[in-house]
Amino acid sequence: MKILGTGIDIIETKRIKKVIASNKTFLKRVFTVREIDYCEGKANKFQHYAVRFAAKEAILKALGSKGIALIDISIKNLDNGKPEAVLSGKLKNLGKNIVVSLSHCNDYAVAQAIYYSR
Repeated sequence: MKILGTGIDIIETKRIKKVIASNKTFLKRVFTVREIDYCEGKANKFQHYAVRFAAKEAILKALGSKGIALIDISIKNLDNGKPEAVLSGKLKNLGKNIVVSLSHCNDYAVAQAIYYSR
């Protein structure tokens, strides 16, 4: 295995909360329907939106890609709780070569992504 890129991102939860409250199109431009359903089902939904946003940014950094829409990157949780990156569009085939790690608390969300080749 060879690491081709890494990325990390941290964001304040209140920043995501403010953007969601003030920008009606933000959710649909950034998050998939599955991500929105997942986050809306959580008691602290803004922490979950924030950590997914951080993961998308970390993945972009790991790929070194520009001009990719955040909506083309989705984060889902496997049955065991492990997060998994799901990519669509021109990134579709890269999803299997990215691992992500997520963490959040009341005030901050952080994510790390590693892009590798087999």
